[in-house]
Amino acid sequence: QVKLVESGGGSAVAGGSLRLSCTASGFTHSRACMAWFRQAPGKEREGVAAIRSDGQTTDADSVKGRFTISRDNDANTLHLHMGSLKPEDTAIYYCAAARWYPQSPLATGGWPVWGQGTQVTVSS
Repeated sequence: QVKLVESGGGSAVAGGSLRLSCTASGFTHSRACMAWFRQAPGKEREGVAAIRSDGQTTDADSVKGRFTISRDNDANTLHLHMGSLKPEDTAIYYCAAARWYPQSPLATGGWPVWGQGTQVTVSS
């Protein structure tokens, strides 16, 4: 059974940092493309960052220079290192997986497998 489980969410103050993790099971992690999305209250889910199986990444403009997506294939784990946090980063963060890198990697439609999400709250 294909499964993604996020962890590492919580609370932080503006300017602080958090690291999210997503543990994958039921598929060959090293061959999969992975991504992080987020959804704030009352807003649509949006792409944060995506990573190909070869390690190339795509980042949303809103997080460039602040967030870094990375993967540990030996541990079947995806990470999101979040720095210089802002209150507008408050959202539920989801990881997603796909066998092939979508043409639009920051759009939700190309990702068939999703985790249950983890809450991130940033206070000013």
